[in-house]
Amino acid sequence: MSTQKGYLLVVEDVHDILVLLEETLKFKGYNVVTATNGEEALEIVNKDHPTLIVTDILMPKMDGFNLVHRLRLDPSTRDIPVVFLSATYIAPEDKEFALTIGVTRFLEKPVDWEEFLPLIDELAGGKALASPPLNELEFYEGYKRRLEIKLRHKNTQITRDQHLLENLQDTQKQAFKASMQIAIREREEIQKLLDEIREKIEEFSGRE
Repeated sequence: MSTQKGYLLVVEDVHDILVLLEETLKFKGYNVVTATNGEEALEIVNKDHPTLIVTDILMPKMDGFNLVHRLRLDPSTRDIPVVFLSATYIAPEDKEFALTIGVTRFLEKPVDWEEFLPLIDELAGGKALASPPLNELEFYEGYKRRLEIKLRHKNTQITRDQHLLENLQDTQKQAFKASMQIAIREREEIQKLLDEIREKIEEFSGRE
């Protein structure tokens, strides 16, 4: 599946961003395969290992944190470089956790092409440093802390935006409502993930 520059897997659930990444990397000479969540990505990786994975973090079904954790647990995929692209998880603690679980590099959205493209050229064809993966309980405990903080931030943001909305003129409200709906959907996704992680922690704690 590879071309001269290699086969890259891009994982992103926002269609416009996925297309932009795919077309830009293809223009630069890469053979690009895409997925819209971590589950799809793992299926692709198990069929044919990519040279490099570029992935969002906040996605349905399986997010970027879980995807990387699964890759690093498997010796056959542990050395695939992974670049995180995120607009939601951008706090220093988020980046530190990403590096702890085995992410190769962390970049914020919107994509800075002057930084992104040279990084892809650098990592394509290389291998990630195969540091020992976290055990399941360590991973889920660290993940839970990140989600709890993110959920508090989202709740604060939405409450603030709701107050601002009351004071906007009608001509401004439509665009503002659309932005707030995105934040509400993200909050729902974070809450769903958090509930799942808490169940996982109870499950693994019960085994000890």
